[in-house]
Parts: sequence; C-alpha cells; structure tokens
Amino acid sequence: MQYGMVIDLKKCIGCHSCATSCKLANNLPIGIWWNKVTTEGGTTIDTAAGSYPNCTLRHYPIACQHCKAPACVAVCPVDATYKDEETGLVVQDNEACIGCKICMEACPYDARVFNGDNPAYTLDFVVGNEKVEPHLENVVEKCTMCQALIEEGVEPMCVQACIGYARHFGDLDDPASEVSQLIAARENLQLLAEQGTGPSVYYLK
Repeated sequence: MQYGMVIDLKKCIGCHSCATSCKLANNLPIGIWWNKVTTEGGTTIDTAAGSYPNCTLRHYPIACQHCKAPACVAVCPVDATYKDEETGLVVQDNEACIGCKICMEACPYDARVFNGDNPAYTLDFVVGNEKVEPHLENVVEKCTMCQALIEEGVEPMCVQACIGYARHFGDLDDPASEVSQLIAARENLQLLAEQGTGPSVYYLK
C-alpha cells in the first residue's frame, strides 16, 4: 500500500483552507504550518506569471510529499524519520528526533519546520484531533497526512476542508482507487520528480 494524494490544479483557488484546517486539526503551535499554498510566478500570495495582458495564475498546495524514496529518511542519523511499512507514509518519532535539522536540508520540497522553542499557542486550550501527538521543543515537524484520522477510516483534514474539491486521497498502489484513476485519466506532474524521491502527491494539470 502507498497512500498518496491527487490535487487538481484547475480546481484549486488558493483559498488556503487546506493550510488552516491542517493547523487546527493538528493543534499546530504559533508559527508552525505543515501545509502552504505557493503561487506559480512569484514569491508572494496570488502573484500571476507572465506579463500583462498574457498572465496566468496557478496555485500549488505543498506539504510533505510522502515520497517512496524519501531523502529525509536516508539522512536521519537517529532513524527518527522512517517509512511506515503498512501505509507507505513518511512518519516521524518525535521523541527520537534530536533537532539536528539534517532532514530539513535534505528535503527538496521545504516541507519540514523546526519547533525550536517551547510550543506556544494562540488559544489556551487544545484543538483538533485528541489522538494527535503533542508538539515538543527542539523537534522537526511535518505533515503526517493526518495519520490519526486515517486510522479511524477518515480522510485527511485538508481533503475534507477543500471547498473546491481539488484534493483526493487514497491508495496509489490500487489501480481501482479514485486517485489511481485520476492519474491515469489526466495529464499530471510530480514536484521535482527529477530528484528521484518518488513523491506520492500528484498534481493534475
């Protein structure tokens, strides 16, 4: 099994619902975001590509790509980051992480964040799924693809919250799954496929 995600770039409107729902569902500390939405054409939000009047606007939601051959796993000196054999997801043992940031340097997707200080929160109470692991100081964090929800038979929160129905989740190894059928039917791309990491997130053009 290899869980993965398909994101339809024609349906993504850059609303950031995926990022904000992820933050709430995982009770992320202040300054920590596992999901982000970038824009083709510039470094700021909603920057169009091209020159007027021939401009285009395309959003790329980016989080951990849960690669089949993850660079982060290969470099972790304490095996805190590893591939889950059952789901194919790239997971992390926060208790084992020593905060060396080598995985951050190795990840070509800039999909990891460092929680260097004692985690601080906007609210004075915990939000999100009660099964989410607590956030620890001096630990590198990343998208878990809502593993706690998957174990309950529920889709990741970013998929549930997508108002444009641009996100799809499923087993990439199952040719009958929705994600596999979407990949087969539409032209698609994987980010930085030339890096050889085998991302498990596909973007439909």
